[in-house]
Amino acid sequence: MTDDDIPQVLSAVGPRLRALRHERGVTLARLSETTGISLSTLSRLEAGQRKPTLELLLPLAKAYGVQLDELVGAPPTGDPRVHPRPFNRNGKTFIPLTRDLGGGLRAFKHIVPAKGTKDVRPEQKTHEGYEWLYVLSGRLWLALGEHDLVLTAGEAAEFDTRVPHGFANAGEEPVEFLSLFGPQGERMHVRARPGGGA
Repeated sequence: MTDDDIPQVLSAVGPRLRALRHERGVTLARLSETTGISLSTLSRLEAGQRKPTLELLLPLAKAYGVQLDELVGAPPTGDPRVHPRPFNRNGKTFIPLTRDLGGGLRAFKHIVPAKGTKDVRPEQKTHEGYEWLYVLSGRLWLALGEHDLVLTAGEAAEFDTRVPHGFANAGEEPVEFLSLFGPQGERMHVRARPGGGA
């Protein structure tokens, strides 16, 4: 990165922060409570009207559970390893398997604990995008529109996320599955070679 790139990198921080907050479903008021940063400062920071500083970015990185370089869009260092920071939402564990680069495909590993005593249909949500799932172990209950599907280890599903959907554990053991999500509606394409040759 050259000195000429710095203003462009800094100007992208606000939109990246806003996208991350929307992705996590957090309000500005809640983020203000969590970080101790005033509501007006957070709003101006996301709008690009406030320069991002370490004093602002460090509590935000901690609140979101991401590394500082993800917030500022730091250039790659040559190390391809992703250092996932698991987070919990509604009793489920999400482990990011890709860096959040402000768009494009994202990969997650999900761990859903064994179901409780009630067979309550998963709450369904809709949003823009397209999702692909692959069950590693256990039994995954996928409520997709009017359909209820149980996927077991080795099974996959893909769907438009504008269709109401929700997930739950359908078994007595934890369920683990992978998901690929494309916020702009990207679809997973698998290409295989014809059999018989390398």
